[in-house]
Amino acid sequence: MIFNKEGTTTIVFQENTSLASFLSNLKGAYPGIKHDNIIVNLFSFDRLTVNDVLEFLQLSNTHRASNKSFVLVTDKVTYEEVPDEICLVPTIREAKDIIEMEEIERDLDL
Repeated sequence: MIFNKEGTTTIVFQENTSLASFLSNLKGAYPGIKHDNIIVNLFSFDRLTVNDVLEFLQLSNTHRASNKSFVLVTDKVTYEEVPDEICLVPTIREAKDIIEMEEIERDLDL
């Protein structure tokens, strides 16, 4: 598992592993990054389904409940296909933009 920390945001990605292993590793590493906004880069997975993305729902809900951003990045599934509780975008740039907007909303108490 690879972590790339940029300010208050950590980008997480993994090469050559199954989604189940990646999710397990992410949950194990979560205590070390739980105070950061998190971008999960899923581009290393050739095939992703809506059900695969839904595997991140519990972790996403937990993280967002602590007033931090949790964004999944993939172009294999669209945001229209997943519930509103999951923040999903097709590029890292859009993930960073979402986090920036959410930070502003939190600062303004919106």
